[in-house]
Amino acid sequence: MKRSLVLLVALAAIGLIAYSQRAGIAARLMERGLESRLAADRVAELGDGLHLALCGAGGPLPAPKASGPCVAVVAGQRLFIVDVGTDSPRNLGRMGYQVGSVEGVFLTHFHSDHIDGLGELATLRWAGGDNDKPLPVHGPEGVGQVVDGFNRAYGQDVTYRHAHHGDTVAPLGGAGMKAVPFSKPALGELATLIDDGDLVVEALAVDHAPVDPAVGYRFSYKGRSLLITGDTVKSPNIEAFARGVDLLVHEALAPNLVGMMHDAAKKTGDPILAKITHDIPDYHASPMDAAETARDAGVGHLLYYHIVPPLVIPGQKALYLNGAGDVFPEYTIGEDGVEFSLPAHSKEIIKVRDGL
Repeated sequence: MKRSLVLLVALAAIGLIAYSQRAGIAARLMERGLESRLAADRVAELGDGLHLALCGAGGPLPAPKASGPCVAVVAGQRLFIVDVGTDSPRNLGRMGYQVGSVEGVFLTHFHSDHIDGLGELATLRWAGGDNDKPLPVHGPEGVGQVVDGFNRAYGQDVTYRHAHHGDTVAPLGGAGMKAVPFSKPALGELATLIDDGDLVVEALAVDHAPVDPAVGYRFSYKGRSLLITGDTVKSPNIEAFARGVDLLVHEALAPNLVGMMHDAAKKTGDPILAKITHDIPDYHASPMDAAETARDAGVGHLLYYHIVPPLVIPGQKALYLNGAGDVFPEYTIGEDGVEFSLPAHSKEIIKVRDGL
C-alpha cells in the first residue's frame, strides 16, 4: 500500500514538473521537428528508378484522404507533377518532397479540379526553391490561356514578395509559370514531350468529351514504365499504349455509388445535385472499366485514382470496386500519399507507402 502511494506521489510530481516546463519541452520538440522536416528530401532518398506518389487521389468532391487529383513522378532524381488539384502542393510537403525541386508540370485537361492548385505550386516552387526561371507547364492546346490567367492573378503577389524578400528569396526571373503547349496526338499516336537519354515522356489522346483536348501521359525510364490516364472513359487507345507497362494509374468513378447519390438528391429535392450525378458517369471510366483495361493490357499493377465519390464509410471500397477486384486482382485504391517504386532495370513493383 505504501509503495503504491509513493509511486502515485512520484508520478504526480513528475507530471507537475512536466506541466510546469511544457513550453520548454514543446520548443525542443518543435526544433527537432523543424530540422527533420526542413531537411527531408524524398527524391534524394529514393533509389534509381521510376517512382510515383499520389499527391491527390480524389476528384472535385472533398474527402479526408483524397485531395484534388495530383500525381508526382520521379525519374532518377527528377521530379515532375501531373495535374495540381486542391491541397496537393501542401501534400507534397507532407510527403517529404521539396516543391522547389519540381522540374515541370503536365496537365491532362483544364477542368478546375485538375488545375486549381497551380498558383500555389508555382509560388511555393519560386519562393521556396533556388529557381530563376518560371515553372514549365506542359499541356495540350489551351494551356497558354490557363497559365496566363494564373500569372495575371498572382501578379501582385509576385510584386509584394519581391519587394519584401528581394532576389535572394524571390528573383523575378523565377516567378510564375511558362506554358509549353503541344498538339493533342491522334488516336494510335504518341506525342513525345521529353526524350533525353534515359527518360521519355509521351502524351496520348483520351476521351473525356465534351472536354477536349484531354490527354494522358506515359513515362519510361531505364526499363520501367507507367501510364497516367487523366479523366477518360474506357478507351482502346489507353489499352494500346498501356500494354505491358508496370503501373497503370487509372481514374475511376463508381456508377453504383453515384447512382445512390442521384436517388438521394431526387428524394431530398436537390435538382442541381440530381443533374450533376445524372451527367457525370458518361465521361468517366468505372472501376470495372479500369480493371478490364489493366487485364487486357497486361499491366503489372493498377492504381485507382480520381476516386469518385469519396470513400468515407467502412465497407464502401467493396461497393466502389463492385467486382472489379475479381477481374484484375493486382490493384490499389488510391489515397493521398500512396507511393510506388519501380527500381531501374528490374521487374519489382514495390508499394513503399500506404498513405499519409
